[in-house]
Amino acid sequence: MKHLFALAIVAALVTTGCKNDKGEATTSASTTATASRIVYVNTDTLLTNYDYYKDVVKEFENKRFAAENELQRRSKSFQNEVALFQRQVQAGGMSQEQGQTKQQQLALKEQDIMMYRDNTSSALAEEQAGRTDELISNIQDYLKKYNEDDRYDMVIGYSKGGGVLYAKEKMDITAEVLKGLNEEYASKKDKPSAKADSTAKK
Repeated sequence: MKHLFALAIVAALVTTGCKNDKGEATTSASTTATASRIVYVNTDTLLTNYDYYKDVVKEFENKRFAAENELQRRSKSFQNEVALFQRQVQAGGMSQEQGQTKQQQLALKEQDIMMYRDNTSSALAEEQAGRTDELISNIQDYLKKYNEDDRYDMVIGYSKGGGVLYAKEKMDITAEVLKGLNEEYASKKDKPSAKADSTAKK
């Protein structure tokens, strides 16, 4: 689960362009000047230490664990019911009509279990995609605020094995960005939700 999130986020954060107040990409007069306005964020380090990302991963691990446990419980119950049915048939405790009816009931239960498995998996995947988009937006929105003074033209997402093979350490702004993201997330967590406020007032 954690690796799936990471792959999706790294792919989306390959580059983040920064614009000037006029909304036009800032160009420089020389290659050296342009290079000095390009920095990078180590996405591996960012995701490992971004508190929001860690909370999302933990949340989905718990949801997946709960879904798997429920699936195992239903499957175990079904298997026990099938075993009981087989014993009853072997002991001659059922008529042919009763046996056929029970077989149909068991077939429907098996279909329900498979449907639960598929629906749960789809729902988790859909929710994961939404939270991944939210996480990427959080990072990109923060980078826009971080670059309000128009220091940089581009922030590159660097990861081991990615497209960037080498970059000078002075271009690395990971620590600053990570600190800002975690502070922003902490402040949002500390604020009571609007729903909680309205409930308290009632």
